[in-house]
Amino acid sequence: MTVTGASGPEAPHHGGTPVRAASGGRPRSARSGRAVARAAAADAAAVLAFVVAGRSSHDETNALAGIATTAWPFLVALGAGWLVLRTWRSPLQLWPTAVLLWLVTVAGGLGLRLVSGQGASGAFPLVAAGVLALLLIGWRLVAWAILRRRP
Repeated sequence: MTVTGASGPEAPHHGGTPVRAASGGRPRSARSGRAVARAAAADAAAVLAFVVAGRSSHDETNALAGIATTAWPFLVALGAGWLVLRTWRSPLQLWPTAVLLWLVTVAGGLGLRLVSGQGASGAFPLVAAGVLALLLIGWRLVAWAILRRRP
């Protein structure tokens, strides 16, 4: 399932059909500055939601310092993924963009946790992988469904 493609300058599409603006004009560009900023913000919000939910499920305080300590490895890995994969070129694309971004975020985040002494033992790597897949890929699926239904 691809949300962006070759129909115009990275216009959102499904099955080769560009998604048209409500006015019936040119296809909306998924690469516009606003769309890229929204995608980056959604990804960062997904990582922060994962951290806040995880900390609260373990009855850990949600002080900003604790959230920042837990979140920074995944946010750094997410940022690296955006740069290495050039996610801004097709921020809504499910394959390979979203899937590879998820893999980089999980692997990089867990790696940074290990080298910084935070640890990544037990079920944490599996939970992190599952929840981040749901959040990082999931919001793109929702966006795809919304864009697909628009006239």
